[in-house]
Amino acid sequence: MTEALTAGQGGLRQGYDRLTGPERIDIKMRGGRVAFGSQYRVIDDDGNSLPWDGESTGHLLVRGSRVASGYLKDGEGVHGATGVKDGWLHTGDVACMHPGGYVELADRAKDVIKSGGEWISSVEVENVAMGHPDIFEAAVIAAYHPKWQERPLLIAVRRPGGAVTGAEIQAWLSDKIAPWWVPDDVVFVGELPHTGTGKVHKLILREQFSDYTLPGAG
Repeated sequence: MTEALTAGQGGLRQGYDRLTGPERIDIKMRGGRVAFGSQYRVIDDDGNSLPWDGESTGHLLVRGSRVASGYLKDGEGVHGATGVKDGWLHTGDVACMHPGGYVELADRAKDVIKSGGEWISSVEVENVAMGHPDIFEAAVIAAYHPKWQERPLLIAVRRPGGAVTGAEIQAWLSDKIAPWWVPDDVVFVGELPHTGTGKVHKLILREQFSDYTLPGAG
């Protein structure tokens, strides 16, 4: 992000060049590592720091001499998921930190789905769903659930000639992601709304499906 443009860097740490090919690819697939002069933190919803164990996922905070310390005429404050508080830039990203200072981005905080107190990455579910040969494009948003608070709803566009059903997509996903990440329902549409930069416009999707009732949640 522009506010922290040089707070991270690519490339391998010293000694990592001795890793095997698959091990190096795994590291290079992450979002880079902490750059000299920068500091990273990952916190939970209550502001508690989480360990750098490659598993604990939370809100990513960054600070340093090359990181924005505030916004013009705005001072300090976190608005939504982003902003600056106590010198830390809240990036709006959900991430985990690996030993060695490597960051793995999971989702944007506004897009993550909180189901039964656990977080589901909408981006990861979307990427896997679009690996299906009959799916042209997909988006995952949160839908209200009376027991779990939120559950994933997959909104997809079939490829021309595709005839895959929602149940077939759910079955196809079941052994590729965590079972409780599998969307509770799949809705097919002719096209997805996009922003001016070509990204799926999830705000519009949330408005369109704000009253959607999941199967068994009515």
